[in-house]
Amino acid sequence: MNISKDKVVYIHFTLRDEAGEVLDSNVGDDPLPYLHGHGNLIPGLERALEGRASGERFEVTIPPAEAYGERDPAGMIEVPRSTLSPEVAVEIGNHVQTMGPEGRMEFTIAGFDDEMVILDGNHPLAGRTLHFEVEVGAIRDAHPDEVKHHRVHPAGHHLMVMDSSFDESLLKQAD
Repeated sequence: MNISKDKVVYIHFTLRDEAGEVLDSNVGDDPLPYLHGHGNLIPGLERALEGRASGERFEVTIPPAEAYGERDPAGMIEVPRSTLSPEVAVEIGNHVQTMGPEGRMEFTIAGFDDEMVILDGNHPLAGRTLHFEVEVGAIRDAHPDEVKHHRVHPAGHHLMVMDSSFDESLLKQAD
């Protein structure tokens, strides 16, 4: 079976930056399951996986435009330190969350002084070329509910569907 839309795919990967530093990896751990064709991976990686078969290993370099985009200077904002919750540890690299008009927003503290804090709303990997080493694992057809919800459901999630005609006495063991 080859990877195509509405297939659940399990992958092992190692992600490196331009200098070859490992940024993330699940090699030696459980594979990452994802639903292909539903935007659950960065576009460049999902395109590189299209048509591949279980057991294939490959490397792919993905430019920023096909990953997390270019860095957007408009994503940097300066806010008064007093607007942050007292629980926030104001240190460069720490993350701050807030609710915006379209839901939860996450920022990284990029700088600060006694009165102001500079927050970066860009994805931490924005503007970076990414290098992936990938091994394709199992591939299966997605369950209709997975397609409907655009994500992989946990194992066993669809093993039993109970409706109003379900007879619970069938679950009791006979004496």
